[in-house]
Amino acid sequence: MPYWRLSSFYFFYFALLGAIIPFWTLYLSDQGYNPLEIGVLGAIMMGTKILSPSLLGWLSDRSGRPMRVIRWSAFIALVFFLGIFLSSGFYYLAVIIASFTFFWNAVIGQFESVTLSYLGVDYAQYGRVRAWGSIGFIIAVLCLGWIFNSISISYLPQFMAVMLCAIWLSSLLVKERAVEHSSENTEGLLDILKRPSVIAFFSVCFLLQLSHGPYYTFYSIYLSDFGFSKLTIGLLWGSGVVAELLLFLVMSQLLQRFSVRAILLISLFFCSIRWLLIGCWPELLSVLVFAQLMHAFTFASFHAVAVQWVRQAFGYAHQGQGQALYSAMSFGAGGAAGAIVSGAIWSYSPLAVWLLAAISGALGFFIILRFIADE
Repeated sequence: MPYWRLSSFYFFYFALLGAIIPFWTLYLSDQGYNPLEIGVLGAIMMGTKILSPSLLGWLSDRSGRPMRVIRWSAFIALVFFLGIFLSSGFYYLAVIIASFTFFWNAVIGQFESVTLSYLGVDYAQYGRVRAWGSIGFIIAVLCLGWIFNSISISYLPQFMAVMLCAIWLSSLLVKERAVEHSSENTEGLLDILKRPSVIAFFSVCFLLQLSHGPYYTFYSIYLSDFGFSKLTIGLLWGSGVVAELLLFLVMSQLLQRFSVRAILLISLFFCSIRWLLIGCWPELLSVLVFAQLMHAFTFASFHAVAVQWVRQAFGYAHQGQGQALYSAMSFGAGGAAGAIVSGAIWSYSPLAVWLLAAISGALGFFIILRFIADE
């Protein structure tokens, strides 16, 4: 298995997220955009995940050459993003975001499929490979938090362009691997999607990421409004991803001890608690740190078992489309809906937004409890 080649892709992909998630909304605010405009731009960035992963997943499954699809997508994303340096304005920026994220958002679902293909029967080791994405995120957050305490955040697009270039270059290092088609799955894609458990699972994925909408869109602005510095904001983001990293490293052991259903329930329970803490006690740094440590459950544990759940449910024949649908329904549709809702309500009551996020997580908890059976 090309461990370091796979890991390097995750490293740079999530290093770019480490630039975007904590600092992009601060950059937009610095450029003069209001909360509703920031919410709309955030929804566009996440909303392209609804369509593009499925289209490229279909193309990968049909061609049997997912790495070629990934390389071209990464390159086109870089080219489109460079347009940000040519002009400005809300509508122009909206077009740039829609164009580059359409291709950038599509690559990670397909790369998950490639990684699982390389891992084969050792799929439980996924966490060790994916952990390098967390490391990339942490390094980017800490470095940029320190840098933007000294220079203007208006330089953020330059860092993003460098990371997009690194993603494309790292994709060139991973060799194409023929997708194995197994007789284990003879069902058509539509037949799989009609299963009640599959419908319930994707509904929960949507709700979980819906609850993360205000976190990914307004968390940095929220902390800044309470007087926290960019370095502190970066450290808080980093602490959450450190917790995520540690959980990824022990995920193989957890999968041996707990069922997928149990891990999903634990993840959604902590999800509701986390948003309540952030919404009710934003001025207390100790509470914020504790809430950030819950990221190990609200993202890492959920994502790790979700990837495995999709692998089992969709089999080899539909693996690319299965991972693409997971990305589309959760990070795409759920994230975009969360960004739009939080953007519309934020100016009136940030607390109401966090309460809605907690309710969304609780609803997902009860859907798992009712519709997803134990293994």
